[in-house]
Amino acid sequence: MTTPDVGQIYTDYHGKVMGYIRARVQSAADAEDLCSDVFEKVFLKIGDYDSEKSALSTWIFTITRNTVIDFFRRNHPSDELDENIPDDSEVDAALLRTETLSELAMALRHLPAQFAEIVVLRYYDNKPLTEIADRLGISYGAVKLRHQAALKALREALGEN
Repeated sequence: MTTPDVGQIYTDYHGKVMGYIRARVQSAADAEDLCSDVFEKVFLKIGDYDSEKSALSTWIFTITRNTVIDFFRRNHPSDELDENIPDDSEVDAALLRTETLSELAMALRHLPAQFAEIVVLRYYDNKPLTEIADRLGISYGAVKLRHQAALKALREALGEN
């Protein structure tokens, strides 16, 4: 087994890791610190990475997810964790795969308007689902269900199912 090039890993995944963290952590300084922590862990543990167990992107995503969860446990023990941090069963290499903007735009055009609006508010405007519910005048539960359905439809449209 060859060890992946750490410089290339940083180049390939920095933007994706930072985007994931920024969607969950409000402070830009905290997000930068967490992103640094993630890559420090990746570089220290790269020798332990086993490509037969998971894709590199899945391994990095798991480290990122766990780093964010640890941050909330350590710094905000009374706060509720972000409702969009998936459990391990949802970790999927496709979440970190780069899609071209045209593929994503095409997939969004095929979603019902109510789903597309939630996706845009959530991922483009970085709004939490609770704020989206307030903005759209519908319940949090309805937004969460539509959000899940929209993500499922996007995965299917992008051939990731």
